[in-house]
Amino acid sequence: MNIQNINSTSYNKEILCPAEAVIREIIEENSTIKTFVVEMSDPEYAKSFHYMPGQFVMVSVPHQGEAPISISSSPTSSSSSFHLSVRKAGKLTSRMHEMRVGDFLGIRGPYGRPFPMDELKGQHLLVIAGGIGLAPMRSVINYCVDNRSHYGSLTLFYGSRSPSDIAFKKDLAKWEKDPFVDVRLSVDVAEPGWNGHVGLVTSLLEDVEIDGKNHSALLCGPPVMIDAVAKLLQKKGLSPENIITTLERNMKCGVGLCGHCYMNGVYICKKGPVFTMEQLNQMRSF
Repeated sequence: MNIQNINSTSYNKEILCPAEAVIREIIEENSTIKTFVVEMSDPEYAKSFHYMPGQFVMVSVPHQGEAPISISSSPTSSSSSFHLSVRKAGKLTSRMHEMRVGDFLGIRGPYGRPFPMDELKGQHLLVIAGGIGLAPMRSVINYCVDNRSHYGSLTLFYGSRSPSDIAFKKDLAKWEKDPFVDVRLSVDVAEPGWNGHVGLVTSLLEDVEIDGKNHSALLCGPPVMIDAVAKLLQKKGLSPENIITTLERNMKCGVGLCGHCYMNGVYICKKGPVFTMEQLNQMRSF
């Protein structure tokens, strides 16, 4: 599968100078994840802000640093705003979790190579996510829902540590009601009232029948999960070319200048973050 680059925004700003964006809404997904609905303050930048599922922006807060964050909304939305789903983990993200509607963020981008949505047309899609990994997949799923005639079936396999850690509950409830989306959830540890599946997300895939020619898989989650799922899918007959994932490796600038994400001849921020497993295997073999 040939994943092509997509141009970043054409708005003519200094490449490392963030533009101002205002927070329009904040959605609490669980105890550690919030979704920020943001809109570019500059109308000209807002008009040129085009993205596809899998791309990211560099987000900054004065005196708190800058970090890459995947866009979790779909470009098919009619709104001029976009969503950033953020897990509270470090200095910048902790500060973001303290912010309120009306506060401002610095935004650069969008950057990176997206999921190959055109090449996936006609395929049955297996979307496998763990934890905050559902954020970029949320963009993929909603994009496919809005373009359902272009794709076969879509099955979501989503794993969390516990029922309390399940994020994007409103989205999951909406997808569960949609006949186009088959939602399958799993938790590592059950809690009182949980009647769903208990076990690793890989256990949800054990009985799934896969047609190597007509299925493609999109993965996002912890590296251990991605490796385990990729191996299982290949045992079931899916080629590395049809297993697509995202790779974040110490991205600092987003435009291939700083070298922090350089790996075996590749700048992840420019050639990724989306790769097929075939491409990753080639990179690792250097």
